Amino acid sequence: MKLKTYKTEFYEQLFPLFPEMEVESFFYLLTESYLEKTRIQLALEPDFELNSTQLQQFEKALQRLLQQEPIQYILGDTEFFGYPFQVNQHTLIPRPETEELVAWIIEDVKNKNQENSQHKPLNSNITILDIGTGSGCIPISLAKELPQAKVSSIDVSEEALQVARRNSTLNKVAVNFIQQDILKAECLPEKYDVIVSNPPYVRELEKEQMHQNVLDFEPELALFVENDDPLIFYRKIAKLAKNALTENGKLYFEINEYLPEEMVSLLEEIGYQNIELKKDIFGKFRMCKASFRA
Repeated sequence: MKLKTYKTEFYEQLFPLFPEMEVESFFYLLTESYLEKTRIQLALEPDFELNSTQLQQFEKALQRLLQQEPIQYILGDTEFFGYPFQVNQHTLIPRPETEELVAWIIEDVKNKNQENSQHKPLNSNITILDIGTGSGCIPISLAKELPQAKVSSIDVSEEALQVARRNSTLNKVAVNFIQQDILKAECLPEKYDVIVSNPPYVRELEKEQMHQNVLDFEPELALFVENDDPLIFYRKIAKLAKNALTENGKLYFEINEYLPEEMVSLLEEIGYQNIELKKDIFGKFRMCKASFRA
């Protein structure tokens, strides 16, 4: 079958479920993955023929898309901060707002470097801990951008850690991965200059606002918290970090856009100062940082 003929069928089946631009994106992501051809290359080969194996690949992907399974899980990979990451049903799909959190940390570290330029550069011995690693997108991206940093990461899920370890190898960085239930931890392994976490924060009551493909396919363990204690992970991590941050260390969180004031109050109650909220590109408070010193 000619690819252009199959393309028409592909679009017709998915149009009832997805916007046209999204269907187009799905199609060309699949052609790049399965055919190893860019959109421009295909435009130069209008009569490209799919063989039976290739057609079968596309058909399997189409059936999964019709079930509204995320394209990232179908392909088995995605991109975050310009780096490749494998993903599966044990890991959340990395989001753009998390890229903004990573960028904020990198900016702060590099600014601190400039302030201390007459001394030893900060990232030559900076220690970073990520809590709730998932695919490893946060610690691995930080390790890539701050190559002299010593980076560790904790997750409760051994299945997620297996993915994160593969991503560490894929991106050629060293990250110390630790399997641990942070809610049961009594202390953190050592002192850190940066502690960062994107923990579960979506309340059960917010499920009705979420896309069905997220609810059906992404791991609940990494997403949801009870309505009556939505900050359970933040409280625990902030308390652990209080005794694990270095003198000038900083704590960073990705947060629930509906609970920024509650986050500030929580951090103040635990004793943090210099608490700063930050909006994402959509104007929503999705990040915060705090420390104990100016």
